Amino acid sequence: MATLTVPSAVPPVADDSEQLRKAFQGWGTNEALIISILAHRDAAQRRAIRRAYADTYGEELLRSLTDEISGDFERAVILWTLDPAERDAVLANEAARKWHPGSRVLVEIACTRGPAQLFAVRQAYHERFKRSLEEDIAAHAKGDFRKLLVPLVSAYRYEGPEVNTRMAHSEAKILHEKIQHKAYADDEIIRILTTRSTAQLLATFNNYNNEFGHPINKDLKADPKDEFLATLRAIIRCFCCPDRYFEKVIRLAIAGMGTDENSLTRIITTRAEVDLKLIKEAYQKRNSVPLERAVAGDTSGDYERMLLALLGQE
Repeated sequence: MATLTVPSAVPPVADDSEQLRKAFQGWGTNEALIISILAHRDAAQRRAIRRAYADTYGEELLRSLTDEISGDFERAVILWTLDPAERDAVLANEAARKWHPGSRVLVEIACTRGPAQLFAVRQAYHERFKRSLEEDIAAHAKGDFRKLLVPLVSAYRYEGPEVNTRMAHSEAKILHEKIQHKAYADDEIIRILTTRSTAQLLATFNNYNNEFGHPINKDLKADPKDEFLATLRAIIRCFCCPDRYFEKVIRLAIAGMGTDENSLTRIITTRAEVDLKLIKEAYQKRNSVPLERAVAGDTSGDYERMLLALLGQE
């Protein structure tokens, strides 16, 4: 359910590379040409363009882009041009270094990527930053957040559809007991959330709802200002309904007086090749406004045009 649109006849990689070089030459940068190429190529095609550009011109494409464009447009183009795992590694590094209790970026990456994808992110992190994601989180996150986030990003979950119904029933009871005692950072809660497969977790959350008469997230709203509880709720939403989770992030990013460009850019660049169409549908249903119109109303210039291209607007 991606929104990315790729031409039926994609030019040769050498031609794309040459056109991008031309976009950087002369008196001004041809931003429209950059968007017309990069915003309409998939990850493998962008990787090939980067390789051809470096081989032909002896310079990394990302460096050329950084020299020629700036601001929110630059961030959107750079994040989009990166390989998905490399992009997530960059986002995770920013989130770890600037960690604060209200940040959900590490949760998004850990809980909405498949096990192989998350492993690739950790590998890309090693290669780019010469240390592990886990040690950076451990160095910056504090207390219960560190206790939760380190195993969350370290997980290599089983990806199959099999479910142990007896386990789902017993672990729903464990979760309920711990939550009732306000033991939100208990080892058992963290063990369940950071090791079980998505299918197993969904079965457990369904058992919780059936057994206790309401969703688990309702019991995790005891204190709306508690950021640890908000993090637990975000983990559960990322597993249960990622499209609605991302819709809310976008809605909050463009609501009110200012725009949270970092969040808006992050969601659109990371989901355009995955499920951005579902997120658009969730946004339309929740807000009665097309996401493209909302984005156009809160952004401008080349940044707006880049985001709208990734949203699939012709």
